[in-house]
Amino acid sequence: MATQAGTPDRVVAQDSAVQLLTKLSELHGGLMIHQSGGCCDGSAPMCYPVGEYRIGQRDVLVGEIEMPNPLPAVRVWINGDQFELWKHTQLILDVVPGRGAGFSLEAPEGVRFLSRSRTFTDEEKVVLEQHPPMVGAQFDE
Repeated sequence: MATQAGTPDRVVAQDSAVQLLTKLSELHGGLMIHQSGGCCDGSAPMCYPVGEYRIGQRDVLVGEIEMPNPLPAVRVWINGDQFELWKHTQLILDVVPGRGAGFSLEAPEGVRFLSRSRTFTDEEKVVLEQHPPMVGAQFDE
């Protein structure tokens, strides 16, 4: 999913996150991330093999994290209600030491994914409003 020129990315990943996603992709195949809304592990990003987590009709596709070739990009999703609370921020996927939720693929690695964020500028917000993200109901795969 290419971002239109001039449109800020709604999600980016630190190098450490890309490295971990690369390792997990090599072990498990294609991956996806769902930004949890606060259930089992707070609001942690949860990593799953593609197809292991059912995307809801109102889930929002925040963006994709490009992976080294030939690995497929990792789609990053968030619940629609949670997106409404976060839409003014850029999601920054990071990795920190420690165990996260047992549901997420990185749990055995001794690290966990962590979401950080930065507030979009007023100018970025205007551009993003003109380019709404795709939701699960629009997703055909």
